[in-house]
Amino acid sequence: MKTSADAVRDYLSAVERETSALPAERRQELLADLAEHIEVTRAERPGTALGEILAGLGDPRTIAATALAEAGVGPTVFLGNGVEDAPVRRGKVHPLVPLLMLTLSLPFMMVFPDLPGPAFGVLFRIVGAVLLCTSGHWTTVQKTTGVLLTTILPSAVFATANLSGTGPATGTPALLANLAVFVLLAGTTAWLWRARRV
Repeated sequence: MKTSADAVRDYLSAVERETSALPAERRQELLADLAEHIEVTRAERPGTALGEILAGLGDPRTIAATALAEAGVGPTVFLGNGVEDAPVRRGKVHPLVPLLMLTLSLPFMMVFPDLPGPAFGVLFRIVGAVLLCTSGHWTTVQKTTGVLLTTILPSAVFATANLSGTGPATGTPALLANLAVFVLLAGTTAWLWRARRV
């Protein structure tokens, strides 16, 4: 037969399992707070059943999700077959950095048309795309859409125009083509900025 101490121990063990991604010190602090809360509630309301007190605290998963969110640690991702991936964490790079790199890659190439302008512009675009993909501020669909519209599509258009020789070389047509690509880059990065998870 289970005693009240067993029920409390099981509850706290469930919370401990669910918060395994938390730093050990923070996890122990949370468990101590919960244990203290249970004891204080039992002392204040002696006729209340222990199950009711534990239910009042909430589900261990909900408590863990709240503690993980407060600590800035995402949920653990289960890959199946009992294997779990590392906790999802927000990147240390501000979300504005990849967006600026993607947007400013084209103006950098246009302002400095001789080397190293195009080389740095391409480098900006690649690094911006990598930072976008590794960031925790966007969903997978948003990241994919962002990379397609800011990196792959403009690069494919410029490569096709340059290789076929049909692209505008200079003058107003070239300026309009570059302006259209810049508007695409700026519009996509503005959408990503508004869609980001804070």
